[in-house]
Amino acid sequence: MRHADFSSSPVSATVPTTATRPTTAIGGGSGFGRAFSDVQGEVVDFIQNGGGASMPDLTPEGSLWHARSAQSVLGAPEVDGSSNDDQQAFLDSIAPWAKEAADKLGVAPELVQAHAALESGWGQRPIRNVDGASSHNLFGIKAGSAWQGATSETATTEYVGGAAVKTSAKFRAYPDGASAFRDYAQMLLDNPRYKGAIGAGSDANAFAQGLAKGGYATDPAYAAKLARLAGKLQGTNG
Repeated sequence: MRHADFSSSPVSATVPTTATRPTTAIGGGSGFGRAFSDVQGEVVDFIQNGGGASMPDLTPEGSLWHARSAQSVLGAPEVDGSSNDDQQAFLDSIAPWAKEAADKLGVAPELVQAHAALESGWGQRPIRNVDGASSHNLFGIKAGSAWQGATSETATTEYVGGAAVKTSAKFRAYPDGASAFRDYAQMLLDNPRYKGAIGAGSDANAFAQGLAKGGYATDPAYAAKLARLAGKLQGTNG
């Protein structure tokens, strides 16, 4: 689920800010205008309290606005810009953990590697702790209210109904990469929203669609990006 803006440089942890609703409601503060303000506020609350992997339920209206978001902190980052050597080094560094997670999920290791690469920009844009150290959160998983572990707070920009909303969000932080991959696998297994991704085997499209349909990201092209990258890794390694 993702940092300040995955298509930009990493943003250092900041003091949380409070997202505000529109200062003037459309329609004079009643009727449609009030409904718009309420729904937008609901989605802002959703963003701040664990959208993406830890997404709570939204009302039908809130879900509609969320679906219309152009991109979010959980949207897919650009994965180009790093050299082939850097990319291979990243894949090699996470290979054992990716295989362990993949075995639990019933998918090919390349699919897990592709997901980590997509979310972290090939490991070049990790979510960082306040001291600048990596949180090892390569999957952009937010820290919802049920999360009892360490967190890293990062400035984020999300889009609600096509409008940018600047806020901050807490993400899960881990002591090492192995813990991050194990938590990632367990999170997907424990959340029925992602059942479509479980047991996908080597089917990159099924895995990607299962994550996207479960609400892992709001970027409408997320599934296509993930499937394309996973297919590339499968072709390289296969």
